[in-house]
Amino acid sequence: MGGEALWMWGAATCVKLLLVPSYRSTDFEVHRHWLALTSSLPVSRWYVDASSPWTLDYPPLFALFELLLALPASLLDPAIVRLRHGRDYSAPSAVLFLRLSAAAADLLLLLAASRLSSSSSSSPRRGAPTLTLALVLWSPALLLVDHIHFQYNGYLLGILLLSLAFLEEGSDLAGGVAFAVLICSKHLFLVAAPVYFVYLLRHYCAGGFGKAVGRFFIMGSAVGAVFAAAFGPFVYYGQMRQVFSRLFPFGRGLCHAYWAPNFWVFYIVLDKLLAFLLAKLGFNIQTPKASFTGGLVGDSTPFAVLPQVTPVTTFLLVLLAMSPCLVKAFLKPQPKNIIRWVTYACTCGFMFGWHVHEKASLHITIPLGVIAMNSSDDASHFFLVSIVSCYSMFPLLFEAQEYPIKVLLLLIYSILMWVGFSSDFSLGTVVDQTKEKGSSGGSTKNGLIGWTGKSYLFGLVAVELYGQLFHPYIFGSKLPFLPLMLVSFYCAIGMMYSWAWQLLQIVKFT
Repeated sequence: MGGEALWMWGAATCVKLLLVPSYRSTDFEVHRHWLALTSSLPVSRWYVDASSPWTLDYPPLFALFELLLALPASLLDPAIVRLRHGRDYSAPSAVLFLRLSAAAADLLLLLAASRLSSSSSSSPRRGAPTLTLALVLWSPALLLVDHIHFQYNGYLLGILLLSLAFLEEGSDLAGGVAFAVLICSKHLFLVAAPVYFVYLLRHYCAGGFGKAVGRFFIMGSAVGAVFAAAFGPFVYYGQMRQVFSRLFPFGRGLCHAYWAPNFWVFYIVLDKLLAFLLAKLGFNIQTPKASFTGGLVGDSTPFAVLPQVTPVTTFLLVLLAMSPCLVKAFLKPQPKNIIRWVTYACTCGFMFGWHVHEKASLHITIPLGVIAMNSSDDASHFFLVSIVSCYSMFPLLFEAQEYPIKVLLLLIYSILMWVGFSSDFSLGTVVDQTKEKGSSGGSTKNGLIGWTGKSYLFGLVAVELYGQLFHPYIFGSKLPFLPLMLVSFYCAIGMMYSWAWQLLQIVKFT
């Protein structure tokens, strides 16, 4: 990691410092409460304490991360780590500490992204490591979610990228252990576990029977040790059922209060259209009032016409969508493809999973940023999907003072991508792998994206204008959820395209 990488991280940190006074969601108090909970209560109380609505629902290693953060927090201001039983604490000291802690935790993302951008097994990226780092470290979606809305996704994605770096370098054991640490820090990354399992089984455990069994035992023991260290205390206290009920609250419903732009948006809209048409035709359709549009977490009101969706249904659909990738990983487990496979697995989880949050698209765009320089088509795809992903998160920041910030961040990033991609590919500083290896979709269009992509992106502007100007003028305060539905529906088209495009690359070229 050179001085250039540190400069880029420093520039991103300066922007984060400017965002310190900005809007904070309830997630800010959630994480402050977890600092207090982990430092004030014994381990046996972490997952049973219900004195606050912000109960701990992340795995134990993330709770340990919160405990470590509580040590310097208590020195700065002891009130930060004081249990308040549901009452918020937002003193300037608390705001500054938590904001700085999120920025400092991004050092792990810097380390992992630097390692991947200069990986010896990824020759296309060696030509433009600076742009690759910029795509990851300066992601506007990451800035909006972590450093305004407030979370620690940069830290968690750093673990993911570090795991992928180990796998690309051939250090399978380290990669498997790092992924186990990631799962024990945020369980939503479990969606990539099938790809890891198949790849490591075929790549690390390859060889004769004795060697394969021995390596399987070594990998299983190393990964098992991570899980034992994380969950062992709760097994000892007989609390595993309670822990899993916190980690997997299936009662929250199919969709989050604000719909993530995925497949289920189309399913819900189709159900509503069918219910409306059948009712007009005289059928007795029981349409639940404000079903999926009440803006409530846990709103799992049944569908009016289409079959009901259960967690098992979504689980099977995710596996089915992922199956072509698993077959490829089994038949031809090559390290150069692991980032693409893991990203596709995360995309399947985002598109078809249960109660998906819109913020989970970061699990897609950050790894895609690492491989965006592999070919002109990868660059074109990343340009579109990163803009759509970021725009889909705009409704998270609904206060007027943040509006110019989110628009400006996305515009600057879009210009950076356009100039960087156009310059590098037109000057030939990055080799288009299609012509040499036929491995990632060649570019037959003029410019970075074709007219279809440009028209779709201009449609985002129309959606935004409707929500900001025309909807209030036409409806006033009525139908407040309609602009959000429109954003989710329109962005879901782009995300669905991304899923299909990734699937095509995996089937044809990996």
